[in-house]
Amino acid sequence: MSDFSIRLARLADAEALPAIERAAGELFQTVEGLAGVAGMHTIPAEEQRRMIRKGHSLIAESEGGIVGFLSTEPFDRELHIREFSVHPEHQGRGIGSVLLRAVAIDAHNSGFRAITLTTFGDVPWNGPFYARHGFETISDLDAHPRLAADIEREVEHGLPQDRRIAMIKFLG
Repeated sequence: MSDFSIRLARLADAEALPAIERAAGELFQTVEGLAGVAGMHTIPAEEQRRMIRKGHSLIAESEGGIVGFLSTEPFDRELHIREFSVHPEHQGRGIGSVLLRAVAIDAHNSGFRAITLTTFGDVPWNGPFYARHGFETISDLDAHPRLAADIEREVEHGLPQDRRIAMIKFLG
């Protein structure tokens, strides 16, 4: 039996999310070439509330507190993962895997045809983690202009283009 639970995010949860994202982002300090670049800019609480209002963002709770979250935005028939963070003190317990499975179930039940995201292709808890959960790297970004634009914005904010990838998981 797990010592955590997953639920839909509520507006009141938004204030706690930047601190969790910041703590999880500290792990990038250990990745060569990403120290000081990745994980340092969190999504503000107001932006989190905007995504929560759309109804598909999830929270992981343990011992009465939020320990992880997955923030999403719908785009037509695709649900896009904007941010996915588990506090480092709670990693390695399967929380991230359960959040990812739960969002796939929610997306499928809500009629989405796919889940998309952008991430680092070579960071073990990024691209390889998503691949283990059925996500595929999109090799032709011209066919996915929204995701190409996301990566372009990320590069403008200092992330290394050669390490960023877009991924998709088809549902059904």
